[in-house]
Amino acid sequence: MTIDMNMNMLELKNFEEASEAVSKVTQETKLIYSDFYSNLTGAKVYLKPENMQFTGAYKVRGAYYKISTLSEEERAKGLITASAGNHAQGVAYAARCFGAKATIVMPTTTPLIKVNRTKSYGADVVLFGDVYDEACEHAYKLAEEHGYTFIHPFDDEAVATGQGTIAMEIFKELPLVDIILVPVGGGGLATGVSTLAKLLNPKIKVIGVEPAGANCLQVSLKNGKVTTLDHVNTIADGTAVKTPGSNIFPYLQKNIDDVITVEDEDLVVAFLDMVENHKMVVENSGLLTVAALKQLDIKDKKVVSILSGGNMDVITMSSVVQQGLIMRDRIFTVSVLLPDKPGMLSKVSSIIAEENGNVIKLEHNQFVSINRNAAVELRITLEAFGTEHKEKIMNRLDAEGYKPKVVRTNM
Repeated sequence: MTIDMNMNMLELKNFEEASEAVSKVTQETKLIYSDFYSNLTGAKVYLKPENMQFTGAYKVRGAYYKISTLSEEERAKGLITASAGNHAQGVAYAARCFGAKATIVMPTTTPLIKVNRTKSYGADVVLFGDVYDEACEHAYKLAEEHGYTFIHPFDDEAVATGQGTIAMEIFKELPLVDIILVPVGGGGLATGVSTLAKLLNPKIKVIGVEPAGANCLQVSLKNGKVTTLDHVNTIADGTAVKTPGSNIFPYLQKNIDDVITVEDEDLVVAFLDMVENHKMVVENSGLLTVAALKQLDIKDKKVVSILSGGNMDVITMSSVVQQGLIMRDRIFTVSVLLPDKPGMLSKVSSIIAEENGNVIKLEHNQFVSINRNAAVELRITLEAFGTEHKEKIMNRLDAEGYKPKVVRTNM
């Protein structure tokens, strides 16, 4: 199927065609009702788990539909794109389905799991630049040099149409949905979802969610024009984009009701919430919409949070878990001063044990004072049940005369 790319792709008939096309390469991601987030917000919150797609993210939708609209000649030239990871896998997988060669330019900071999975689909991977924008510039250069057909990760109407098929599925399962929360990087997903959602129900609200350190759409909408950020800084690597798409920006201006931002610290907490309550691994960018729930007044509303992806390497996962436990006072480090005498460590350990604390690391510094007989420092890293339990342990140590101080925890 070849479609005239000069026509307006974001029409209902095109979304219907895209839905039929992408059904060949997507897994069914039925809505999951979240008791946890529903109780937290007073709303009926549903999760759209695109992290469960075969490629680990929704991006395969737009990539496959876009490639399906190309001519045989365009595919034969070879395909190229730039991506922080998820679009890369989508293009690599879709290209393999069509028997086309794919070259993917990825930032050097891309998690290893995304690089390796992209290669596993048969694509050639080029690592270039620190952020997506630098990788994209290099990809355009390679496309010009070699005559490749460029598949933009978000600033393309066909790609956005493919991503918008998510909204079609949401409405089939939950026709009376009130609010859809959608993560925003460059804006392709938000364009497709918001445009189709408004076509199906003009009264629905679609809210974009960006990392606070990469809020290019929020700034652009405020300025009334596409605006490039000076820099981006966020752990949500999949949405670390400086400039939203210029081709799709008018659709975003028309159909996005609001854009809110989320701090990185909230993404860390959201990761633990998702693992503990839903037993799902969702990458930082995919967590934007659930992290945003705490900011919104959505009581009694039917809300869908799109979980856009789950491609997270184990090193990042480990770091996020550790930081989340520290932020929740589930792990903390306390410093106490005590005489350097036999049995003192045993006394402190006994107090912690009596309060059901679990010691996981000890550091003994004899050089904190000139007179070590008067005082040495003991730093204890321990596990607690949360803030209330932590305070109970601290109060007990203080009552026993050890004058405890909480210090930075280094795992």
